[in-house]
Amino acid sequence: MSHDPIAGAFAAHDGVLHCESVPLPAIAERFGTPTYVYSRAALLAGYRAYADALAGRSALVCYAMKANSNLTVLDLLARAGSGFDIVSGGELARVLAVGGDPRKVVFSGVGKSEAEIAQALAVGILCFNIESVPELEVVERVAQRLGKRAPISVRVNPDVDPKTHPYISTGLKNNKFGVAYADVPALYRRAAASAHLEVVGIDFHIGSQITEVAPYLEAAERLLDVVDALARDGIGLHHIDFGGGVGIRYRDETPPPVGELIAALLARVDARGHGGKTILFEPGRSIAGPAGTLLTRVQYVKHGEAKNFAIVDAAMNDLARPAMYQAWMPVHPVAPSAHEIALYDIVGPVCESSDWLARERALALAPGDLLAIGGAGAYGMSMASNYNSRPRAAEVMVDGERCYEVRRRELVEELFAGESVLPTGSA
Repeated sequence: MSHDPIAGAFAAHDGVLHCESVPLPAIAERFGTPTYVYSRAALLAGYRAYADALAGRSALVCYAMKANSNLTVLDLLARAGSGFDIVSGGELARVLAVGGDPRKVVFSGVGKSEAEIAQALAVGILCFNIESVPELEVVERVAQRLGKRAPISVRVNPDVDPKTHPYISTGLKNNKFGVAYADVPALYRRAAASAHLEVVGIDFHIGSQITEVAPYLEAAERLLDVVDALARDGIGLHHIDFGGGVGIRYRDETPPPVGELIAALLARVDARGHGGKTILFEPGRSIAGPAGTLLTRVQYVKHGEAKNFAIVDAAMNDLARPAMYQAWMPVHPVAPSAHEIALYDIVGPVCESSDWLARERALALAPGDLLAIGGAGAYGMSMASNYNSRPRAAEVMVDGERCYEVRRRELVEELFAGESVLPTGSA
């Protein structure tokens, strides 16, 4: 698995791919395919890379659970000490379902509803990451109605190019996220004057799958300029939130080590005189991505006039990243094959030409062969759908020599259990 970012957790033994100590063919036999397979060890190692780099500082790692919100994933991270970055009331409900501490929750997102804001205030989250003036007004109004003070942090849009895919770039002035840099001081003054708001922090999140330190440092300097300006206005902050973490290796990316990024940012914080503030990070992909693979089986091999196709039982509804972002993800045979190597497009059964998982991969394939798609622990199952009335895949967590089904495969009947038809004879 030379290009696979999870070679430590998913490696070949006697030619057969394993997750930790469990052979992937055994998982396919027991749970079927397609199935998401996660490594407990890799998941916790991803979290500890951040926690260890922040050791000795007042800091909190808030896992961005939009990457993967399976309850077992959340439970393992909560027990390890993680906080959570949420973007919906549903995600907050998942945190609470596993006993996560709401005081370690930051609530991001541009479209928080009044009901979600009230839900978060009721359980006492760490703070709301405010993304607009109208949102601040709604948070204030809900807090007043409930007789509470809402803790807030303004998400600054620093207008910094993160050099990543445009769909996952979030810190440029033409993105929908955050408050325009020039408007931030006035919004803080407005919040500090309110009896129903408590200013606690400041944050940015410039994008996902960032593989360079430089954009972070550029954004950090702009953020720290705001912190200094606020201090001159008498507005003190408890924490500084640097948003998401580093990218991961899908193909030939060379993201910096987590410790290198954090050391560079902490050096900037200390040099600017803010070393006493609590530091937050909101990594998601770099924790969950390398910890998971999508296990799928070849159904047909189709030799076309212009291309060869391996039609597998996973599809774009199971793994949306290739179709949505034209993402390159590593694909590996689970066991050796005696067949001839050829170039294949790996495609699914969904009735769309966009239903592809990989293109032009040199593989030796036959019907019945198993394939593993690496780096799929993040934005795999969390973005899955039921398009074409396809039940979503099972999810399995491996812990050493043991494996557990942490979400069973859906049944077709469950997909329409909440639907109904009109009464007989209705007009």
